[in-house]
Amino acid sequence: MNLFTDIRSLVLDALARMQAAGQLPEGLDMGNVTVEPPRDPAHGDMATNAAMVLAKPAGLKPRDIAATLADLLAEDDRVAVAEVAGPGFLNLRLAPGLWHGVLRTVLETGPDFGRSNMGQGRRVNVEYVSANPTGPLHVGHTRGAVFGDALASLLDFNGYEVTREYYINDGGAQVDVLARSVYLRYLEAHGQEVAFADGTYPGDYLIEVGRALKDKVGEAYLDQPEEVWLEPIREFSTQAMMELIRADLKALGVEMDVFFSEKSLYGTGLIEAAIEDLRGKNLIYRGVLEPPKGKMPEDWEPREQTLFKSTEHGDDVDRPIMKSDGGWTYFAPDIAYHYDKIERGFDLLIDVFGADHGGYVKRMKAAVSALSEGRVPVDIKLCQLVKLYKNGEPFKMSKRAGTFVTLRDVVDQVGADVTRFVMLTRKNDAPLDFDFARVMEQSKDNPVFYVQYANARVNSVLRKAQQAGIAVDDATLAAADLSGLTHEAEIAVAKKVAEWPRLVEIAGRSNEPHRVAFYLYDLASDLHGLWNRGHDEPALRFLQEGDPATSQAKIALVRAVTVVICAGLGILGVTPAEEMR
Repeated sequence: MNLFTDIRSLVLDALARMQAAGQLPEGLDMGNVTVEPPRDPAHGDMATNAAMVLAKPAGLKPRDIAATLADLLAEDDRVAVAEVAGPGFLNLRLAPGLWHGVLRTVLETGPDFGRSNMGQGRRVNVEYVSANPTGPLHVGHTRGAVFGDALASLLDFNGYEVTREYYINDGGAQVDVLARSVYLRYLEAHGQEVAFADGTYPGDYLIEVGRALKDKVGEAYLDQPEEVWLEPIREFSTQAMMELIRADLKALGVEMDVFFSEKSLYGTGLIEAAIEDLRGKNLIYRGVLEPPKGKMPEDWEPREQTLFKSTEHGDDVDRPIMKSDGGWTYFAPDIAYHYDKIERGFDLLIDVFGADHGGYVKRMKAAVSALSEGRVPVDIKLCQLVKLYKNGEPFKMSKRAGTFVTLRDVVDQVGADVTRFVMLTRKNDAPLDFDFARVMEQSKDNPVFYVQYANARVNSVLRKAQQAGIAVDDATLAAADLSGLTHEAEIAVAKKVAEWPRLVEIAGRSNEPHRVAFYLYDLASDLHGLWNRGHDEPALRFLQEGDPATSQAKIALVRAVTVVICAGLGILGVTPAEEMR
């Protein structure tokens, strides 16, 4: 039940009646007609821009359209008052019974309240994390992992068929560096002194990998040239790192459907097939790029290259796909990887990248547009940096990783639920400050606590009601007489609950799961406000001594709140708190 959709349908029906009566011309585009909460709640329950957006194409004054529309809407029992405001906005006040109906629907529908069929079963691939398998995941990966996982759940809630995917960057030179680093730890495990140089990875996390390699091969690689051990150690090390990464993701509550290896693209004809597809569309050519803008690099020189004509699909410049030595550039396998996604039949692609990939967005969009001939859209989300603090001071580096704070550092400090919620308290493209002390505070300023406390408070009410012999199962509460819920504070909570289907659909349409976290905080705030008013106004208390019927009505209201909170936390991947200690 989406009350905003229902009232919008009522508005559209009234506009159709106006057209039939000759009060509006036929053929008007109604796509931009909206019904949404007014900016100022004092103006009403909902507002429509219908008169404003239709006035110009209709050749009429907005207020004239609004006045006629108001009269028609007022004929419906669901609309208590329809008022024209300003240049032609129309504010609506709805009958109180509608809010009671929303509460019943929530209790009857349960956790599926707000689910939509917006996606219509379309297949969407959400690729996120996709870190180089050279070490444990760091805090930047943590934000991308949480964002991608919550986005996948949000899309599932909105009716998409979602595949969660991790692209293993195991085809580049960095994995050779990993193998050399593990070889040093292997030598160390044999009692030799080693020195980490040439960009090798010194983190302690490779000590166990070196020992495991020793246990597997013994002395087989001692005093052997690199060509003997590089490839097998590369494979062994990559597997070990991916086991570590999988464990880190599991600790965060993230489980992937697919792990796709970049290495699998080489020597299999997949890269060649993707490039030939572009060549068949006359998008591959030999040419010389213009020099880069700004300060000229000292080593730059004009040279003929094999280029992808990405400018024909919205990019700023064409992009090289082959090096001068005949090898592929790093962009070529990425083209092939997305070509494979398209061939797998996905209707929508979403890539979640780190902030340092901003320059990669246009070229990747151009590649997908070219490969799918515009059929498959790709949305690339950039996650900005996370700054870590503890009591206001920068958090120190992880000794285990050597150079950065790991995902496991964060989860071990505050837990997966807190980590996930806090990572979604800012939009993905905004920087995020994460203070380990503050996120554990029990205060209104801590959104994690505030939302969880709301859920715990309602559960305490349910337990007390059961102890008093009051039935509080959802079926009983849905059948209760809710007509006594008339106080403005109670109706305000019901109105916020009614916004959930609209909010979750907007969040899914814009691929913005942080909207769910924001909404849950606002809903919790309304619940806490109602709870606190009960201290001074006994009639607002949820348990009315000696009056089980009134108690059930009030409990139905707050139980509906927890149904929505649990659904929202489920999208965020956070376990609802039954009680707070």
